[in-house]
Amino acid sequence: MAKYLLLKHYRGAPAPANCVPMDRWTPKEISAHVQYMQDFAARLEKTGEFVDAQALAPEGTWVRYDGEGRPPVTDGPFAETKDLIAGWMVIDVDSHERAVELAGELSAAPGAGGEPIHEWLELRPFLSAPPTITE
Repeated sequence: MAKYLLLKHYRGAPAPANCVPMDRWTPKEISAHVQYMQDFAARLEKTGEFVDAQALAPEGTWVRYDGEGRPPVTDGPFAETKDLIAGWMVIDVDSHERAVELAGELSAAPGAGGEPIHEWLELRPFLSAPPTITE
């Protein structure tokens, strides 16, 4: 088994021409989208492939170490930015091919008008072990 992170981007990667931004969806369309995500996770729980998932709020804060012990804090990210991570899901699957299959299925979540949104999902494997140096 290998763990993968599926990053759900909002308005990030190139969107299909018929893509309607989520802030213009009706409450019913948003509910249908969320229900699809919950049903998807529930199905993966039954197969043992679901690990965890979480939606993220659009507001946040950037923090970094400044060398003085007082980390500078900056507002952001903002929903108006080109790329915003809207949420994530961790899956534990037998192969990269299965991870790609599930990411493609998740990409078909419904959006405006109930049509699949065909969103891009970033699929990232967890680092399983640090590289070994051999001489």
